[in-house]
Amino acid sequence: MNTAKLGIVALGLTLATTAAISQTPTWLPPAEKDRCPSKWGAADQRGSANHVKPASILKAAQMIKTGEIIELAHVLNDKMPFFGTRRFDMHIKRTFLNQPANKRGSNEEIVISEIGQVGTQFDGFAHQSHEDSLYNCNKISEIAGRTGFTKLGIHQVGTIMSRGVMIDVAAYKGVATLPDTYEITVEDLEGALKKQGTTLQPGDAILINTGWHKLWAVDNARYVKSCPGIGLGAAQWLIAKDPVLLGADNWPVEVSPNPDPMISLPVHQLALVVHGVHLLENLKLDDLAAKQVYEFAFMMQPMKMQGASGSTVAPVAVR
Repeated sequence: MNTAKLGIVALGLTLATTAAISQTPTWLPPAEKDRCPSKWGAADQRGSANHVKPASILKAAQMIKTGEIIELAHVLNDKMPFFGTRRFDMHIKRTFLNQPANKRGSNEEIVISEIGQVGTQFDGFAHQSHEDSLYNCNKISEIAGRTGFTKLGIHQVGTIMSRGVMIDVAAYKGVATLPDTYEITVEDLEGALKKQGTTLQPGDAILINTGWHKLWAVDNARYVKSCPGIGLGAAQWLIAKDPVLLGADNWPVEVSPNPDPMISLPVHQLALVVHGVHLLENLKLDDLAAKQVYEFAFMMQPMKMQGASGSTVAPVAVR
């Protein structure tokens, strides 16, 4: 074989090797043997919600100094941005006018929606899987029923009251809104916390302000197309702080699409499936950011929908 042919063969091998390397995903969920049982026990269904105990509630109550309530939820309506085929249709029913002398009327509504996954919403552990395997190695094929999940239902979570911390990454970077697909790093989180004079503690509800909420019902197409958010490194760093939940003012908490095109929303798997840490999405953080409220009492309760994968919620910060 002459030198020219050898060069062509070598080039082909190099290109093939480079292509193979480029197609290797940067992260995959660990094997079941490496993540189960959960640190909360083999039978656990509540994950990070186990942080909520009388002592942690009393600690959160000590954060309240003025009694001011700051609402963190968007209003539910048909003008919200929706991911994929999700929807929210509300139809008013005027049921009847009662005939006694006081002529009492009655109204109610029918809502057609993925009510656990629209608006400001809270992800339960039945929401995401690695193949057939959910949190604590529960199998979808074994616990999914026609009327809900027999384990890991959102009704297991209960009230969450904890110390809340907002990390204002947008303010730290000197912008109103982080750029589309900006990946928040550990350095960003550390820098923002240092600027705020805030530290993280086990059991915190950690909320991240990217400024993305400013697009809500203003530019819905851009809102759901992509978003800035935490990357895998930042998520692993935050999860190591042992939070009760991770939240953000975007739709998946994490950056989307992921910089690695080989993986899809890996922080969802890392948090919900691997570590049992709940996610809180589509937060309204404009008031917290404007008032520079970085620490507060966080309060929220998911709906008591037995066997549901998530819940529309209306959390509040109280300072």
